[in-house]
Amino acid sequence: MSPRKIIIDTDPGQDDAVAILLALASPELDVLGVTAVAGNVPLHLTERNARIVCELAGKPDTLVFAGCDTPLRRKLVTAEHVHGKTGLDGPQLPDPKMTLQDAHAVDFIIETLREEPSGTVTLCPLGPLTNIATAFQRAPDIVERVQEIVLMGGAYFQVGNITPAAEFNIYVDPDAAETVFKSGAPIVVMPLDVTHKALTTRARVEAFRDLGTEPGRMVAEWTDFFERFDKEKYGSEGAPLHDPCVIAYLLQPELFSGRHVNVEIETSSDLTLGMTVADWWGVTDRKANVTFIGDVDADGFFGLLTERIARL
Repeated sequence: MSPRKIIIDTDPGQDDAVAILLALASPELDVLGVTAVAGNVPLHLTERNARIVCELAGKPDTLVFAGCDTPLRRKLVTAEHVHGKTGLDGPQLPDPKMTLQDAHAVDFIIETLREEPSGTVTLCPLGPLTNIATAFQRAPDIVERVQEIVLMGGAYFQVGNITPAAEFNIYVDPDAAETVFKSGAPIVVMPLDVTHKALTTRARVEAFRDLGTEPGRMVAEWTDFFERFDKEKYGSEGAPLHDPCVIAYLLQPELFSGRHVNVEIETSSDLTLGMTVADWWGVTDRKANVTFIGDVDADGFFGLLTERIARL
């Protein structure tokens, strides 16, 4: 079977970085490009971080594109309080040497979906959905050409991590999320409900460090850095590794379970802006539009992640 073609849309972020490493270490996936968006930190840092991670993976030929630097209709909200001022705070890494592509990320997404056979490209958004929504708005014909969208964002039982009601990626650009969720494309969502079950533990972090490789050391040190925030916030023994769940789902979907339900995005309320209103119990007649993941085999997830990082 030929590798699955994917585009990773991302705002690195330490957990985004681990997701990119997982994808680049997996021969089952053909990473056509990495598109950066503003989110965890501003765009000039997210595109830089994406290139740093590709070089760390030993994949400097990966195509990296800069995309949208602001949400569709709102001011950018960032998360330096979690990821540090660079987005990849923790261990120091050299500036990237690989070239940023001249084309805009949105143009790359549109052109790739038009050029590749219909139904063969999966979009993997790990941050705010600004680039994806902009591409869909500019080129509605590409929506039906998407094989699948597998994204990290939202929450239902776990409610919010940036406001009481909203998860960060959706909150940053709820208008973009609404566009994508209403697009009709097949969507799989990795919400906080599942990522909060993929917690680092000391043993899991040390397993990365014990690989004895630079990528293994970096994953361990990135985790050491950002988990301090979540451990204090949630009182848990470790931190959720959000974004690698997207890539793990592509590799081993049997690790995950969820429901096909309706999910609507709140875009107008000051109180619940960015909330993903998931009809988990089927109490409305709204049409299901999303496979909303609710559980993960955490041991299997970390086993996969460690085995793949060891390949780099």
